[in-house]
Amino acid sequence: MRVRALIFDVFGTCVDWRSAVAREVAAVLPGVDATAFATAWRAEYDPAMARIREGGRGYVALDDLHRENLHRVAADFGVTAPDDLSHAWERLDPWRDVVAGLAALKAHHIIAPCSNGSIALMTRLARHAGLPWDCILGAEIAQDYKPKPGVYLAACAALRLPPDQVMMVAAHNDDLVAARAAGLKTGFIPRPTEHGPAQTTDLAPEAAWDIIAQDFHDLGRQLAS
Repeated sequence: MRVRALIFDVFGTCVDWRSAVAREVAAVLPGVDATAFATAWRAEYDPAMARIREGGRGYVALDDLHRENLHRVAADFGVTAPDDLSHAWERLDPWRDVVAGLAALKAHHIIAPCSNGSIALMTRLARHAGLPWDCILGAEIAQDYKPKPGVYLAACAALRLPPDQVMMVAAHNDDLVAARAAGLKTGFIPRPTEHGPAQTTDLAPEAAWDIIAQDFHDLGRQLAS
């Protein structure tokens, strides 16, 4: 298996969105159940993108969708949230293995996000979390949202690499199903507390992915073997 580039899901795979967003919500809306608010905000993520994927709306960057979703959730909770709270998604903390793991992977591979986040969001998040990307790829390059195949293929095209020399790394099985269907290699990393201690999804690989690793360090070891 010759993999020249690794592209990564970010929210959940590289960073812990739930804890960080709840922390930001608690600071701005102290009377609200911050974890419940963060969870509800995240629950609006896929429906907002689905309208774009299905052609009901032109491409809108995730920054704007996050802001729209913020106000929708705030109304449900009976509060008013400032627009600036939407920048919480730029200040998420990496999982413990991520920064050092990415640095080691970068020694032998091109590494880049293939996220639904915009270039601006991914750049600011990388600066906050210390993510050492070579470049920023993903939804804004493709003007569409995962799991549409064009998002994965646009990343490969931007790197001028065939899909079978690019590995999509994610903690979400559905992301890898779509990447494999587009011709990419696949790497699964479990993040069993992404959705909290009672998580029931993506606890284990649901297919024979090309690499199934415990964390980013293990991914590097398996790629080198």
